[in-house]
Amino acid sequence: MPITPAVLPRSVEQVVDARNFFERVIPLYERGVGDIELEADLDSARSAIPAGTGAPRDFSFIAPEIPEFISSNCVGCMDCVTECPDTAILGKVIPRSQLEAALAKMSPQQRARVENDWAKTRKYWQTYEKQGKEPGYFGIFIDPTKCKGCAECVQVCDDHALKMIKKTDTNMPVIREKFDHFRAMGPTLEQYINDKVLADMMLKDTALQYVGGAGSCAGCGEATVLRMFIAATCFKYGPENVGLIAATGCNTVYTSTYPYNPYRLPWSNSLFENAPTFAMGVRAKWNQQGWENKRLWVIGGDGAMMDIGFQALSRMLMSGMDIKVIVLDTQVYSNTGGQASTSTFMGQNTKMSVHGKEIAGKTERRKELAQIVMAHPDVFVAQTTAAHVNHFYKAILRANEYKGPAVIITYTTCQPEHGVGDHLAGERARLAVDSRTFPLIIYDPEAGERIRDRLSLKGNPAMDKDWYTDPKTGQPVDFITFARGEGRFEKHFDRQGNPSAALLLANEDRRRNWRMLQEMAGIEPETPQAAATAQANKSQ
Repeated sequence: MPITPAVLPRSVEQVVDARNFFERVIPLYERGVGDIELEADLDSARSAIPAGTGAPRDFSFIAPEIPEFISSNCVGCMDCVTECPDTAILGKVIPRSQLEAALAKMSPQQRARVENDWAKTRKYWQTYEKQGKEPGYFGIFIDPTKCKGCAECVQVCDDHALKMIKKTDTNMPVIREKFDHFRAMGPTLEQYINDKVLADMMLKDTALQYVGGAGSCAGCGEATVLRMFIAATCFKYGPENVGLIAATGCNTVYTSTYPYNPYRLPWSNSLFENAPTFAMGVRAKWNQQGWENKRLWVIGGDGAMMDIGFQALSRMLMSGMDIKVIVLDTQVYSNTGGQASTSTFMGQNTKMSVHGKEIAGKTERRKELAQIVMAHPDVFVAQTTAAHVNHFYKAILRANEYKGPAVIITYTTCQPEHGVGDHLAGERARLAVDSRTFPLIIYDPEAGERIRDRLSLKGNPAMDKDWYTDPKTGQPVDFITFARGEGRFEKHFDRQGNPSAALLLANEDRRRNWRMLQEMAGIEPETPQAAATAQANKSQ
């Protein structure tokens, strides 16, 4: 159980000796002898882990490649920093005078090694010069101890400011030196952080309360969601006002495998099935202490929130308590080996819905948690992805503002269970939205009297049509399009690429779900006649 001493009763604070843990426990585990040489004490007996112990964990040996920054191409968009699941790539803006003074103190050789990682971007240089303000250098730096080589940062950079390079005995010391320089330069000043540019939130040190060192898979979609929602919440309210309750699952395994804890926030884990109701007790105690302003978030996967813990979630929502929930929806039990959940798509091949000769994967329709949560009175609901950065951050910020229960359901790519590349978490999430596989939703009970006033589908392409049409190919982007890119559906295609009958049913399921959302949102679907006319006009 990772514990933050600052928020504990004094009796427990005396037990958790953070300095002893960092100096004695972690080094033994780094050497691989922690379970052999570690002497028994109260800390180890309680499995207590201080905050941020994932920081010294070193993953530099697990991947053959690492990103390289090309500063001349960078625009300072922060997409790479935002989408990294491991806090392995960070951005910073430093005033011209401060950086140039630091560089002047370096030897010519050291200066040559580090200064090329600082860019003069329009966002932080030309704009500030025009305003008569001191411009800032924008830098992107890679932490070699945290990078797992997934290449998600390269994938999301539309400006080709990153590329993967081979690790060598020559370049790794230089990369470490550059990151040490990044740390030594101090924090980004407030004058360079624009509250209206949501992606800039990760420039603020106090927002970075997920320090990395977690044992998640390379490119994990869940970890990116965790980093982003924590950054947004801490940016707005401060880390001293945020607490986490985690349902047992993949997220608890990779964030609390002894002795590593990537959170710098108070965190607790009870059971798989009762995190929301456990949170009710915490919220009640906090309110009793006058801590109504503190934000309490519950973290859980689709199994914890849609299956075994579904009744606990419903009970918490009916309480009306000010508790927020983030659902890491991988559509499968990622932690226990890939079994089907009620979130699993029709036709999906899992260990409890195996695609065989008689049955072609899961036959049941997917449970739509968003629609079910909407049936609970006065609950804020959003369905979003980390790849849709503005939609995601707006959902998190509004959920935090909302005085009552809020549920944020996020599409989270699970590379081994979905059968996709380590670098594709964001790309698969974007296609999930474009193909109606996982529509973007915001449902705000305070937005109006009617469901159509409260429910927004903004962010989804071609909202009045059944399917979005790819402008490059002229072809509809449907669930079959989505399924072609995932190993979990590969058995549904013959050698010519034709989809199976079961996959066609799954495609119709996604269309019907989209039609239901259109109706609820008051969007009149395009008629077949109008669609035919539009197609004829395009052909002329």
